[in-house]
Amino acid sequence: MNTARGLLAAALAATAFLGGCAAPPDTAGTAKVGSYTEPPLPAKATPVETDTPLPNPDELQCGDPTASLRPTGSGRAASGPTLDAIRARGRLLVGLDTGSNLFSFRDPETGSIEGFDADIAREVARDLLGSPDLIEFRVLGSADRERALQEHTVDVVAKTMTITCERRTKVAFSTVYLRADHRILAMENSGITGVADLAGKRVCVVRGTTSLDRIRREQPAAALLTVPTWADCLVVLQQRQVDAVSTDDAVLLGLATQDPYTELVGGSISVEPYGIGIPKEADDLVRFVNGTLERVRADGTWTRMYERWLAALGPTPSPPAATYQD
Repeated sequence: MNTARGLLAAALAATAFLGGCAAPPDTAGTAKVGSYTEPPLPAKATPVETDTPLPNPDELQCGDPTASLRPTGSGRAASGPTLDAIRARGRLLVGLDTGSNLFSFRDPETGSIEGFDADIAREVARDLLGSPDLIEFRVLGSADRERALQEHTVDVVAKTMTITCERRTKVAFSTVYLRADHRILAMENSGITGVADLAGKRVCVVRGTTSLDRIRREQPAAALLTVPTWADCLVVLQQRQVDAVSTDDAVLLGLATQDPYTELVGGSISVEPYGIGIPKEADDLVRFVNGTLERVRADGTWTRMYERWLAALGPTPSPPAATYQD
């Protein structure tokens, strides 16, 4: 016996002696081998009732929902009631969240909010107020985006917001600034290769997103769990409380970069065009934002932002072309 082992044996013998007539092992209160406590679900996690009726996509038609108002230019010369009010305030109020890795997240070193959406918003502030730093970010859940615009608690929402006809009844949108594809995130070697494999599986989706209705329609046999944020979806996937997460590939990429044991699987379930949400009556702001988007498409800013944040999606595409309704 070497010296270290001798010391360990002596310590264990002393412990047993001092314990005297301790309770027998089966009544000492120790956990049984292999027992564990199921981790709690995130706050406000809610299973989706399968009998809840889905909206009929044919009931609401608006032509091309991505068509927006033609820009009248960007920069300090542009004016209008909404633009003038923002300039008088001295800062642009932007709704986003801080849990969308690669789009809007808090840098752990600097504390600043970074990402593709945050950078798009900063370009609007640059053109409107003369500095990308004259901006105030306000954290919103996905289900709160439209209400925040209707109640004017923010000037714009830059939060991976898909343009739809239903949403356009409540808010206005810029032209498309990014096109994503709805896909699936699962653990490596899960056996899930596409939407057909989600039958009988547990799938996490954030409430208030187009992804929820899309996956219900495409795979009604899936058991859905809704949570407040996509970061919550990653947690429940890691804890094996769900089998997959389903939403836009750009959002899923942000989750996958945080866990190397996850992977994007399957082809595109649908194309998701992102627009900047704007209050419905603020036509001057819609036109101004579209002017900024025209500039970042043309001067290479959009490409630089894509390569910084989203290069892992594959080769850098051309910026999405604008479609105008006037």
